[in-house]
Amino acid sequence: MAEHSACCYHCGESTRGGPRLEASISGQLQPMCCMGCKVVAEAIDQGGLGNYYRYRSSLAITPEPVADDYREELRLYDHPSLQKGFVHAHEDGSLQATLIIEGITCAACIWLLEQQLNQFDAVESATVNLSTHQANIRWHPADLKLSHLLERIAAIGYRPHPYLPSQQDAIVRRENRLAIRRLAVSGIGMMQVMMYAIALYAGAMQGMEAVHRDFLRWVSFIVATPVVFYAARPFFEATWRDIKTRHLSMDVPVSIAIGGAYLASSWAMLFGGGEVYFDSVCMFTFLLLLGRFLEMRARHRTNLSGNALLSLLPASTIRVCAQGEERIAIGELAEGDQIRVGPGQNIPADGVVLQGCSSVDESALTGEYLPVRKEPGDSVIAGSANAENSLLVEITHIGTDTRLSAIVRLLDRAQQEKPKAARIADTVASWFVAAVLMTALGVFLFWYLRAPGDAFWITLSVLVVTCPCALSLATPTALTAATGYLHSRGLLVTRGHVLEGLNGVTHILFDKTGTLTRGKLSLEETVPLTHHNQEHCLMLAAQLEAESEHPIARVFQRSGIAAAGQLQHVTGCGVEGEINGARYRLGTPSFAGNDGTAPTPPREEGQWLLLACDGTPLCWFRLNDQLRPEAAPTLSALRRSGYHVELLSGDSTQVVQSMAEQLDIPFALDSATPDIKLAHLQQLQRSGARILMVGDGINDVPVLAAADISIAMGSASDLAKTNADMVLMSANLEQIIDALSSARKTRTIIRENIAWALGYNLLALPLAASGVLAPWMAAIGMATSSLVVVGNALRLGRGSPGTPPQ
Repeated sequence: MAEHSACCYHCGESTRGGPRLEASISGQLQPMCCMGCKVVAEAIDQGGLGNYYRYRSSLAITPEPVADDYREELRLYDHPSLQKGFVHAHEDGSLQATLIIEGITCAACIWLLEQQLNQFDAVESATVNLSTHQANIRWHPADLKLSHLLERIAAIGYRPHPYLPSQQDAIVRRENRLAIRRLAVSGIGMMQVMMYAIALYAGAMQGMEAVHRDFLRWVSFIVATPVVFYAARPFFEATWRDIKTRHLSMDVPVSIAIGGAYLASSWAMLFGGGEVYFDSVCMFTFLLLLGRFLEMRARHRTNLSGNALLSLLPASTIRVCAQGEERIAIGELAEGDQIRVGPGQNIPADGVVLQGCSSVDESALTGEYLPVRKEPGDSVIAGSANAENSLLVEITHIGTDTRLSAIVRLLDRAQQEKPKAARIADTVASWFVAAVLMTALGVFLFWYLRAPGDAFWITLSVLVVTCPCALSLATPTALTAATGYLHSRGLLVTRGHVLEGLNGVTHILFDKTGTLTRGKLSLEETVPLTHHNQEHCLMLAAQLEAESEHPIARVFQRSGIAAAGQLQHVTGCGVEGEINGARYRLGTPSFAGNDGTAPTPPREEGQWLLLACDGTPLCWFRLNDQLRPEAAPTLSALRRSGYHVELLSGDSTQVVQSMAEQLDIPFALDSATPDIKLAHLQQLQRSGARILMVGDGINDVPVLAAADISIAMGSASDLAKTNADMVLMSANLEQIIDALSSARKTRTIIRENIAWALGYNLLALPLAASGVLAPWMAAIGMATSSLVVVGNALRLGRGSPGTPPQ
């Protein structure tokens, strides 16, 4: 064991007061001050570059150390009790945290944060969203503590916060107040300095005594100073952070422009050489802050969808117990509690109605504006509103286990994942900053040799006019606005590539039961084949289907019926179990029949299930399912738009072909097991087709996962919704048309935004470099460019139900 030194072996910073960390370098343990240095040092050594430490001439630059009191505050978040609400556990033991990051200004910040977090071996993924400033980090807690991740974020100049509704609201309010203060200081300063500037310009043309000129310059300097050191402070802080991390962001050219103009004007004021441009400094700062303020307000509006969902939960509720009724905070609720929800009150957690009959408004979750009737035995969702009568509800899921929380997590996942267009834009914006600085240097050298007095101000205009703010905002603002709009229509986008991938779809495949039909099957006929009566056969079927979530199972399920033993669900076929020592099967005739044979149903009409005991048929059940009223017009519209529509179902040939004829579907695959469905889908993909799959059952999971884009119905199993790219919460198939239309509009707007951002920079750069644009003109152009991009993207959030692309 190496002797514990007081200095970090990698950067030379003190290791006292922090966690004792060591890294193995060339076979020897060396002290490290933080996890960042440890990871970097080990990466250098494992990459075969260990000799770097033997021959280096100076110590590495380390991120600014985190204060001891703040480090202790971050360590509190390692306790599971404090992680509730913003940390979600996965089945593999990993954890996923959602954070709010303060201090993000551009796409380069996103790149820096993701690069720093993904350096940890224990981190599976780390993504940061530019529009919402939310970070989604998945890591293994056994190998890395959450506080180390938070400390790393803080060490590179940002401030992390847990994503909690109340916490985010406080951050938003604080961010708004601070932005308004800085905007007010810069605005008032700009107006005051402009008045003095007009007098100075008039004096320069008509003549002015030096004493009066110097007085106005000094007053301008005094007014401009708080604008530079307070209002423009975020730009300088971000630049200092970029210098320490050796990474360029668009704050670098901005701060160079503001600081350079201020220092040059101050030099001219003190020594009397050249002109002063305090008015340009204040105007540029004000316009840039105004653009970022409006972009921030737009970002807050587009981020309201997730917060609006969480705000649906009431602060308290009435719990019913043996002693009577008591009002408690919803944080005190437990599974199994009984609560009373009065008319006009929101339901605080998922549950089942025990007493009462009322209409419940679920529009905020499903997009359907009509209330849903709830009776004893029906489930209710957290966040829905009771409209009519009082209900007694038994709680089944609380906190992060509710359907509402699952929807918010899926929505966050969609916003965190980046499509190809967003990744390209981030990369271009990062390199664009370097190109801007190189171009500015070239312009300065050119004009310094020709007109030294104009070189600085022309270079300043180049730095201002080419700031790539609009380019970095082009894609994320459009994607966030479109995702929020679709969610308001009842279609939850859960993957980042959806809006991009929908534009390439050629084939749309539909499941039948629960997708094209309502999924609420009814038992139309029972035909016993032995001495067992109908009631006894129904009891046997109820025991076999007691634990299933399939729509067919709900026809037979009864409360208080014990499940059969050794249950085995065979997807696409049926269920098998043991009752009183005998093996029973319920499902398709070929599955339930003896030795794999398929007994013939009493009639061809309808959907028949067979109940058999040890291969001996006992009873036939005929089921019926109603077609969704919007299915026929939706499929007709899709066909007219050029999509190939197909039907895949595990039902019998007669049932499937009858529905295909009713809906005018040219191709229908019947008696299809999950393997057959998957093979058909893969065959289409090999022929060049791009597949959109719509399904709802567990048997649809393989094809949902394999399809290019997949949609699960809102009533689908949890497994199906997890593997789908979108969830149709409203169960209205017409929203598929809206999704295709929104994807087309989103692609168009992203292209418009990128074309505008690049076109503006390419057009304005020659004008600025030639001296045509003054710094104040460049400031107006840069701010206008960003506002045009944001305004164009927000049009997606004000859309109307669309039609499929032609």
